[in-house]
Amino acid sequence: MVTRMPKVGAAIVLITLVAAVVGPFAIPYGADVQDLPLRLEGPSVAHPFGLDELGRDILARVLIGARVSLLVGIVVVSVSAGIGILLGSTAGYFGGWIDEGISRMMDVLLAFPGILLAIAMVAVLGPSLTNVVLALSLIGWVGYARLVRGQVLRARELEFVQAARAIGGSHWRVLVRHVIPTALPAVLVQATLGMAGAIISEASLSFLGLGVQPPTASWGTMIEGGRAHLLDAPHLTIVPGVAIAGLVLGFNFLGDGLRDALDPKRLTTEGGRPS
Repeated sequence: MVTRMPKVGAAIVLITLVAAVVGPFAIPYGADVQDLPLRLEGPSVAHPFGLDELGRDILARVLIGARVSLLVGIVVVSVSAGIGILLGSTAGYFGGWIDEGISRMMDVLLAFPGILLAIAMVAVLGPSLTNVVLALSLIGWVGYARLVRGQVLRARELEFVQAARAIGGSHWRVLVRHVIPTALPAVLVQATLGMAGAIISEASLSFLGLGVQPPTASWGTMIEGGRAHLLDAPHLTIVPGVAIAGLVLGFNFLGDGLRDALDPKRLTTEGGRPS
């Protein structure tokens, strides 16, 4: 029986995307509009998620935070996947000293926890959304490079690749047109799961004050701002926390579904089973 989790994940991601794009224009309150007399007010009809410590509508700020998280995820995954595909395919296809040099560089980066490297980079460059994207991209490509390298090592020995070489195809033509496409399904799955990782990393850096700077709304900064009101106004942290957890679960469910759908071994194994 095909699990429904991928559909649930896709629905969560789609709903979040639509809400982030359309939501801020559909609600009557701006993310930075203050109503100080009603500060820390709980959920109500006028403000479904309540107000924060400065009297700002939490729903509006959560929607803006969704924009930030999705933007960071898309840019980081795109840049990381591009660098990873380029370096990983080059290392796997050509081998030799090229493979050795790229592999040792990956080993060095993998020797350190990724979030600590990101914190160090942003601390040096300065806290900002641009520097967060840069730091996460410079670290995130390693996983894609390792994945693509393994796929290319397998694909370069396939018969159709050998045939393309035999008829005089250049190395780069064979690599781009025949070898790299075999790795794209795996990269797609990795990118979907990488979106979840990028969202958590951005929220973590913003929580530490190294990411998005006030007054711009971010889920991480919203949680940090609500720490002082965990007892008297828990909705300040619960709402953005649930938003992070929900979107990360959505991408994880979607990635698991794509992995199962694109796995040829699974399709071969389960092809004869009744649904």
